[in-house]
Amino acid sequence: GYNLMQLISKSDAAMYAAKRKSLGTLVYDPSLDSGSAQTLSLLTELRQAIDRNELRLFLQPKIGLSDHRVSAAEALVRWQHPTRGMVPPMEFIPFAEQTGFVRYLTLWMFEEVARQWRSLQPSAGLLRIAINLSTRDLMDLEFPAKIDALLAQYDVPRDGLCLEITESAIMDDPQRAEATLNQLRSEEHMSELQSRILSR
Repeated sequence: GYNLMQLISKSDAAMYAAKRKSLGTLVYDPSLDSGSAQTLSLLTELRQAIDRNELRLFLQPKIGLSDHRVSAAEALVRWQHPTRGMVPPMEFIPFAEQTGFVRYLTLWMFEEVARQWRSLQPSAGLLRIAINLSTRDLMDLEFPAKIDALLAQYDVPRDGLCLEITESAIMDDPQRAEATLNQLRSEEHMSELQSRILSR
């Protein structure tokens, strides 16, 4: 038999394997343990990355072809690991999406963008910063209120940000995604917040 902590560990292994394979349920099998230890370790490290201020905000400028001026920027998250160095996003973003941890990364990015927004603005005009949303973000019906609170906390105008949403994020659960998007558009939340749906 297993003790309580072992049972929790085994159930976690089955849960993460089910998420990777897009299965509703999956019965635990010892073969799942080889990857589960690495999964749990990475999830722990990602949680600590936020607490230990290891995440970094990078901005990718969007330059107009006609005037060659920076018209906007896209916010990107990077992970400065204490021993691995700069971890490539492809090594942790897909994992974060599979486990649902991407919601915390999105909120971290929104807060970091909001905190730095005024210092990033040009002397004239407006630099709109785009942030990508994942499927997990659109499934969280409380997400619009969380973002609205961050914008109010840092006094960032709603038209200073742009939400970029992939078609695949909407198609996973169209009704729930539509409910979240309707909240984002509502007057009491972010009626002026720009949004774009990307084909990917």
